Amino acid sequence: MTLIDLPAPAAGPSVAAVVAELRRLDPDGTRMAKVFRATFDQLYDGQHTGRYSVDQLFKTEKTHFGTLIEINLQRELKLTDGDVLDFKIAGLEVDCKYSHTGAWMLPIESFDQIILVTQADDQRSVWSAGVVRVTEENRRTSENRDKKTGLNAHGRTQITWLFKDAPIQPNALLQLPPPVVAEIMAARSGQARLNELFRRATNRRLSRNIIATVAQQDDYMKRVRDNGGSRSALRPEGYLILGGDYSVQRNLAAALGATTPEPGELVSIQVVPATSQDGVEIAGGWWKLAGQEEKIESPAPVLPR
Repeated sequence: MTLIDLPAPAAGPSVAAVVAELRRLDPDGTRMAKVFRATFDQLYDGQHTGRYSVDQLFKTEKTHFGTLIEINLQRELKLTDGDVLDFKIAGLEVDCKYSHTGAWMLPIESFDQIILVTQADDQRSVWSAGVVRVTEENRRTSENRDKKTGLNAHGRTQITWLFKDAPIQPNALLQLPPPVVAEIMAARSGQARLNELFRRATNRRLSRNIIATVAQQDDYMKRVRDNGGSRSALRPEGYLILGGDYSVQRNLAAALGATTPEPGELVSIQVVPATSQDGVEIAGGWWKLAGQEEKIESPAPVLPR
């Protein structure tokens, strides 16, 4: 993830100071990206509910998302409390606003104040954060019945974006076709659901939270391992389940031309026997990624750690 290179609007020195401090705290955006991913997962509570989408949340939970973003950003970046607004950043009062759609609602107390505007889309695996002052020329003149308003078209151009549509860890269950997800979740046991996930969601990054959501069990990672878990159950079908916690398995994924799992993630792939000319050595044999219609006749090798 890299800092976006957008021309900064004509922001005053206070906005510039807040932007500079946030960029110092999170130069590449990885800390904020982690907060957005964790906040989605916190609200879904997939291990206990099986939920994985904002559309599955209650209205009150969707409203609570902004509060959790504020709390989780403050905790992650170690921001101090504001005297009037949410935070103090670079010694300046800053209000934190979140909107799933980018329609940030601004109460009277945010007028003429600096705000950190945030937005995220789990379907597209992106998030954004920027800083703007809510001046009279930047806000709409209309109000809703709660006396709240929003940024006008000019105000949106005055946002100094820290990151715009930056990537977050993908939610594989939102990337799969809904009928496929329904088939995965229809299996009667957590182990059967995980086995079907690894069959249907191949060559995709699968986070621990996705594993927990599908398994809906306390010992969900145990269901992945050898000795009765998905690795041993799917080996006869040619599946390897590569773990990002092991550098040798990340290197194997790269060598095979597969999606590489990050730490805390898994990637399921099918392999077939190969030669030293077109394959990768695993456990004393040569293997390559199976083609889409390729017939699997050999069990996958045991993965090294």
